[in-house]
Amino acid sequence: MFLFFGLAALLTAMLNLIFAWANRESKWFRFLSLSLTALTVCSLYSMNAAWVNKEDWSALMDVVPAVSKIIWFLVLASIILNGITLFKNGGKK
Repeated sequence: MFLFFGLAALLTAMLNLIFAWANRESKWFRFLSLSLTALTVCSLYSMNAAWVNKEDWSALMDVVPAVSKIIWFLVLASIILNGITLFKNGGKK
């Protein structure tokens, strides 16, 4: 599920940038992108919680250290990409 949310967040962030550069209304894409980014993080956390409940420590040791760095990068990228359009439009759209 996190893959779906992540790809949808990326797509809506790109649409946000495209619409903002074309001087069209982009606030809904910004909202969707940030919301989908939050859902991505929540779904990853839920997946990790399920592994803890199953006591699948090897899955946690393999995935969590690598994914945590990637998630930090992608969340910051999402904030920056969506913030660009907010500041480009002066907070109007």
